[in-house]
Formats: sequence, structure tokens, C-alpha cells
Amino acid sequence: MNAPDKTPAQLHREQVQREALKMGIDEAYISVLVDTFYDRIRDHDVLGPIFADAIGNDWEPHLQKMKHFWSSVARNTGQYSGKPVPAHQKLTHVQQRHFAVWLDLFAQTLADTAPTPQAADYFMERAQRIARSLQMAMFDRPGVFADY
Repeated sequence: MNAPDKTPAQLHREQVQREALKMGIDEAYISVLVDTFYDRIRDHDVLGPIFADAIGNDWEPHLQKMKHFWSSVARNTGQYSGKPVPAHQKLTHVQQRHFAVWLDLFAQTLADTAPTPQAADYFMERAQRIARSLQMAMFDRPGVFADY
């Protein structure tokens, strides 16, 4: 019996994962990126208190969620199934300017950890898109992406 043909979605997922691996993006790197970035977040004068207020003392569930999120974003693994917009809309202390600070810290973390320049660019492009989407939902048109 022959294996069934793969769906276009399966073929696309495999292609994304192959391309990510060529750049050095695998689950091990995603774990390093997330752990390093959130270590820096916790120590950051501006972002640290915002995240501490939202997350509290138990960071492990958030780190796991972010590893699943970035795996889904960067490698199309489908590990993340949350709704980031409603979660961020609840954060009343977040101001639009905080996104630039977040992006700068993310870029610095990528510069320090990315396995290749292409991987850094790949993640940064996605982070910028995500930041724009969250800013639109939080500040420009609240509620537009409520089910995102």
C-alpha cells in the first residue's frame, strides 16, 4: 500500500522547516533565543516590571508558551494555538513606545545568539510584523482582532 499523497499544507510545512534548518533554526535554537531574551526582559528597567506584573514569579509556563509560539512562527510546527491579541489587550500598562523597546531588545538578542545572519533577519522580520499587528489591535483599532 502506498502512503497517501501529502496535502499542500503538509508540503508547505515541510518546505518551511527545511528552509529554517538551512538557516540554523531548530527547536534547540528557539529554546536558546526564548530563554536568553526573557532573561534580558526580566533584567530590563522598562520591560521587566511590565512582564513581572503580567507573569508573576512562575515564568516557566510563559517560556514554554513562547517556545511553542516561535516554533510555530519560524518553523510552521503548529505547536502554538493561543490568542495573543486578547492576551495583550488586557495589559493596561503597556504603551505603544514599549514595542520599540521590545523590538530593540529582541534584535540585540538575535545579534548575540542567531546561528546565521539569515536566521536573525528571518526572526526580526516576523517580530516586526507581530509587533505591528499587536499595536494595531491595542492602540489603533481596539477589538478589530479580538478573535485572532
